[in-house]
Amino acid sequence: MESVKHYLTSKLKLKVNEEKSAVAKPQERKFLGFSFLVRPGKAPKRRVAPKAIDRFKKRVREITGKAKGVSMKQMISELSRYLRGWRGYFGFCETPAELENLDSWVRRRVRRAFWWQWKTRRKRLAELIRLGAKPDLAQRAASSRCGPWRGSGTPALHQALSNAYLASLDLVSVASGR
Repeated sequence: MESVKHYLTSKLKLKVNEEKSAVAKPQERKFLGFSFLVRPGKAPKRRVAPKAIDRFKKRVREITGKAKGVSMKQMISELSRYLRGWRGYFGFCETPAELENLDSWVRRRVRRAFWWQWKTRRKRLAELIRLGAKPDLAQRAASSRCGPWRGSGTPALHQALSNAYLASLDLVSVASGR
């Protein structure tokens, strides 16, 4: 590192940022939001760096937060804009399972936002049935005392707010880009 630093500063007259520069294995470093997944006997794969995933989740939490005070249509529109841009930059990573996991997490955040917005048991039951959930599952989910995150994982919400329904609301998929 010292010889490279000396060459860059003396010959090329460049500044070296000590915090960002290091000599390390590729899987231990990140570059422009990407890192590498290295497995013995297999070719290295480009993946989204853990810090970039944390920033992504933080931004999605801000957009889908309960204190936003916007309609679901506006929230999904803003979220889709962000997801489209994020997918445009990170979409060519070589680990599709990561993107599918993020996609699943985003959909659950949206279901949680719907659940939070419905507020009362009566409203939750009416909305679940209106959106096509089976009445017995809807009754069980609506009368549950669990919080919004846990409620967003119930079978009734998955029936009522299916992936196809969320796509019909123009929610963009991180994994497929549609």
